[in-house]
Amino acid sequence: MTSPLRQTRFKIGGMDCASCAAKIDTAVRRLDGIADVSVSVTGASMTVSHGGPLNDDRVLRQVARLGYGIVKAEAGIDGPAATAHDHADHDHEGHDHRGGRQIAKGAAGSSHPHSHVEPGQPWWRTRRAALTLACAAAVLAAYGIGHLLPSAERWVFMAALLVGLVPIARRALMAALAGTPFSIEMLMTIAAAGAVMINATEEAAAVVVLFLIGELLEGVAARRARASIQGLADLVPKTALVERGGSTVEVPAEQLGVGDVIVVRPGDRIPADGEIVEGSSDIDEAPVTGESTPKRKGVADTVFAGTINSDGVLKVRVTAAASDNTIARVVRLVEEAQEAKAPTERFIDRFSRTYTPGVLAVGALVAVLPPLVAGGDWNEWIYKGLAILLIGCPCALVISTPAAIAAGLATGARRGLLMKGGAVLEGFRRITAVAFDKTGTLTAGKPVVTDIVAYGRDERGVLALAAALEQGSSHPLAVAILDRAKAAKAPVPPALAARAISGKGVEGSVGGVAAFLGSGPAAGERVAMTEAQRLAIDSLNGQGKTVSVLVADGVVAGLIAMRDEPRPDAAAGIAALKAEGIRAVMLTGDNRRTAQAIAASLGIEARAELLPQDKQRIVGELQSEGLKVAKVGDGINDAPALAAADIGIAMGGGTDVALETADAAILHGRVRDVASMVRLSRAVMANIGQNITVALGLKAVFLVTTISGITGLWPAILADTGATVLVTANAMRLLRWRG
Repeated sequence: MTSPLRQTRFKIGGMDCASCAAKIDTAVRRLDGIADVSVSVTGASMTVSHGGPLNDDRVLRQVARLGYGIVKAEAGIDGPAATAHDHADHDHEGHDHRGGRQIAKGAAGSSHPHSHVEPGQPWWRTRRAALTLACAAAVLAAYGIGHLLPSAERWVFMAALLVGLVPIARRALMAALAGTPFSIEMLMTIAAAGAVMINATEEAAAVVVLFLIGELLEGVAARRARASIQGLADLVPKTALVERGGSTVEVPAEQLGVGDVIVVRPGDRIPADGEIVEGSSDIDEAPVTGESTPKRKGVADTVFAGTINSDGVLKVRVTAAASDNTIARVVRLVEEAQEAKAPTERFIDRFSRTYTPGVLAVGALVAVLPPLVAGGDWNEWIYKGLAILLIGCPCALVISTPAAIAAGLATGARRGLLMKGGAVLEGFRRITAVAFDKTGTLTAGKPVVTDIVAYGRDERGVLALAAALEQGSSHPLAVAILDRAKAAKAPVPPALAARAISGKGVEGSVGGVAAFLGSGPAAGERVAMTEAQRLAIDSLNGQGKTVSVLVADGVVAGLIAMRDEPRPDAAAGIAALKAEGIRAVMLTGDNRRTAQAIAASLGIEARAELLPQDKQRIVGELQSEGLKVAKVGDGINDAPALAAADIGIAMGGGTDVALETADAAILHGRVRDVASMVRLSRAVMANIGQNITVALGLKAVFLVTTISGITGLWPAILADTGATVLVTANAMRLLRWRG
């Protein structure tokens, strides 16, 4: 009988790209007893599945040999509970952190320039930044010396090249020994060596500097993403007021236990998941559910950690420990979803698995076989073999794909379409379904007055009375009324003896008129409403609108309806996706009636009253149907679904967490920009196809002409240089893309 698989989790420092993840994945899978490996770049983590006991030291040494820092997440824990969220990017110089066993960078990986830094340390203090700066400085110095001493130019550029190439070559060697012989580092080493062989030492040094700069930028982006996810915990206050022994004491929130009763004051964030045992208040749940307006809650209602208590003192019985509250679960969901993603390898890295060894084999065969088999001239055929190696130099291929992607990313950025790397840009062309959040994504994110129904006075008079009562309030519905009054230039007289009535509304005297503004049920307790008025309220509620009833001198004076309205281009954006053959669905934490009303106006299917884990689950269901899913959102509650989707897209006005967790961001908040990203992706990938055709086509032509003796070394060099120029120029055409 097969024993069930267990899991052990490790935190890895300096892993900043999919290529890093692929090398680590390949190396660890080669170890005995490993059933599966899951590596998360953004989570800076690796989960190893194994049937029996795991030899931690072997895993630690295998990863350390590649030059990455590694520490077991929690020593002695094998299984799903082995989690940690605070070990990424540590300075792995031999210390043991929180009991986790760790192998520091050993001799095998000492040249690896990946970052191993304390959290918060600036990127320019990392070893990677130091290596990049040193290599760039050496190249600049070589230019100066070469100008002054032309005879020494080759050698000074060779020295400058070695500053950056030696660490890259050592990484290529260690990756090869661990099972990845033709990594991007190997390609760069071959490209640089080929350039040196044709006396293009200056170009080789420049290429290495640009490669190191690109890796440095990748590291900065990865560190920012990790920091934002770990910063989710900041939503939960660090301390809590707990009732103990008849008094209230302040304790660290992480020490709260199930059953503790905490006191939450107005304006405070709730420090734990729990159930209200005393008091009532409006709770702003936007960080968790995305609700556009605060929700009134009282005794026996559930509250979530990280949400905000608006106006009343609450006593809450804790129902979940700090490690299992809502925000902690969101953090876990984000990390697990990102870890579940298969690493997306760079195209050139995948292609090099067959291309580079193929070129080397062909060159060697051309150089050796004719003399051995047919008695050919050794000098002639070695010359031809060397020419083939130059033809096969991957410079054009190394440049072609990143050039097109860089142009596409730059074009998108100029239009407010940010995509985090080439893998994301490539992935957009495969999207077949888009899941939208509602609040702040399809809608503006704040309620506005949509209808004013007046009884016995004009609409302006109704607005003036309501605004008078709401003066000074920061409640979203009050702000909506005040904004409408300002836009309509309605007079707002002072209100005397104005006071809020908890959970019902506000009352006061305006110009000698006793007035009340509140919910329909609260107004019904004060005055008798006609059947027509009740029907009007029901009709507005049926459209997903919140209705406030104005009572003046004992009679209903008017109704004010408010709703978080769709963005101006939302309907057009949904239509644009449908025109591309892409399915659209709305996922929201808002109530079902409001969601259905908004969805009907946009022509989109809707699923409502969802928590973060529900949104993530639905994304998974869509993926199980064979769809490639993009998730668009702007809040913390969207973070797990953003991470679980094939591509996560954050609206520009969203939270930092959404922006950093997502793979892409729409800075201008236009729904139609989702379709624009898909179109840009298709244009870039078509350009890449053209570039690869040019690069390989020229190589194929000169391969034939070289073997037949028509061309030699210099035409081969010109072919490679010409291919590089052509593919770069073609990629730059993307800068003129207009969508």
